[in-house]
Amino acid sequence: MLKEKIIGIIGAGKMGSALISGLLNKGLDSEHIIVSDKFSAEEAKRKFGVEIKSNPELAKEADIIILAVQPADIFECLQDIYPFVDNSKLIISIAAGIKVEVMRSVLKKGRFIRVMPNVAALVKEAVSALYCGPRTTKEDEEVAIAILSLVGEVVVIRNEKYMDAVTGLSGSGPAYLFEVIEALADGGVKVGLRRADALKLAAQTVKGAAELVLKTQKHPAELKDMVASPGGTTIYGLAELERKGTRGAFIDAVVAATKRSEELGS
Repeated sequence: MLKEKIIGIIGAGKMGSALISGLLNKGLDSEHIIVSDKFSAEEAKRKFGVEIKSNPELAKEADIIILAVQPADIFECLQDIYPFVDNSKLIISIAAGIKVEVMRSVLKKGRFIRVMPNVAALVKEAVSALYCGPRTTKEDEEVAIAILSLVGEVVVIRNEKYMDAVTGLSGSGPAYLFEVIEALADGGVKVGLRRADALKLAAQTVKGAAELVLKTQKHPAELKDMVASPGGTTIYGLAELERKGTRGAFIDAVVAATKRSEELGS
């Protein structure tokens, strides 16, 4: 499916580079990938051997245009590619908060898919949510899923209004968990562990807990109860987390990030 397409990626930063790497590892010839980036184009050419072109040139040649840019840069990109976009082009955007109708109001033509991946794409462990605009086809959805599956798991969202919630949860979520890992490691250091050992123990503990949720399909509360034996160490730790309002803080973080995504879109 992908080998029949010319894929243009505007933005060769962390996410763009992760997608380029995934496409090449999938066996896609570098001649089928075009990249445009103001700052990292030459580095991408050196690292991946892909063709470098300007935004307009990329839009003219590509069948699929991936906008791997920040929200602040999206409108400049849309204006650059506007003359070369027609209804044959599939536009996939990862710009947080920018709605399909906003992109279409600028480009007038094309088919649009809005995506929210996360930084774990760098190690092929992302979870990406996508929303397909009203003019997209089933094949468009399958193409987007195929591309995003190269860097992790994919969830399809059928109502665009929930994409901001995705941004607040999984888009921003790795940063919350980095805080958790750092805090757990600091706790380990406080009670005498070496920093390197504490960090490895903390990171692997978070990874292992996530795998248990995904692979057992058990509710997190059920898994928690498996660890917290009566009068044991874990229930004392959990009680302290409850006392400090940790659950509420995470909930509030997701809500705050969701609201910010909504603001970016407006």
